[in-house]
Amino acid sequence: MISVQTADFDIATLYQQITARENNPLGYGAIITFVGKVRDFNLEQEVSALSLEHYPGMTEKTLANISQQAMERWPIATPIIIHRVGELAPGDQIVYIGVASAHRKAAFEACEFIIDFLKTKAPFWKKESNADGDNWLNERESDHQAADKWSQDTSE
Repeated sequence: MISVQTADFDIATLYQQITARENNPLGYGAIITFVGKVRDFNLEQEVSALSLEHYPGMTEKTLANISQQAMERWPIATPIIIHRVGELAPGDQIVYIGVASAHRKAAFEACEFIIDFLKTKAPFWKKESNADGDNWLNERESDHQAADKWSQDTSE
């Protein structure tokens, strides 16, 4: 399940979906969820708001591709990926990833892979607001380094 949306999401509902038989037909017991929230600071500056934009259609296709790559690499059920767009405030939920697998290592690795590739491959643009005004955020080298490790990692 992939969704790019303005509305908030309910973690309990998404957890029920990732464990439901229709999404997890093998009844995998290792469930990993990741929730990212809007920080109230960045580079030692207070953040008052975050605006996210995306490329409709292309963003969902990219997220589906990342999900498919994870399923080809690890024995996992179909992941749930939710990403919010629009105007968000510090503390708001921004991203949810849910992964189910028979074993925790595969679930942890697949979830980490998904977030690493989401941050570097999915077409999202972020604009922060702070006391100095609005600033479009650049990609971080650390995000690319995290994603690059998956092309070098051959242990599965």
